[in-house]
Amino acid sequence: MCFMSSAFLALIWWVVPAAALIGALGYVLWVTKFQGRFEQETSRSVGQFQRFQESLAEQQRIGSLPNATLAHEITGEKIDEADTKN
Repeated sequence: MCFMSSAFLALIWWVVPAAALIGALGYVLWVTKFQGRFEQETSRSVGQFQRFQESLAEQQRIGSLPNATLAHEITGEKIDEADTKN
């Protein structure tokens, strides 16, 4: 007993591969169109992370100095008089 007609089976044999082909072409098009942008964003993110690491290392180095005034002299920041009256 066959519950499916031969026309329906023939349709499946055409629709499934056609859908797979369209999906594959769509994926290739999407990758080629957006790959450069994702690579740039990754490079930008890596650069931002490296700058963050460098600034964190600098802050830790400055924070380990014995005198807070000396740290401000190194960074060139102005000291607020309210901060020095502790």
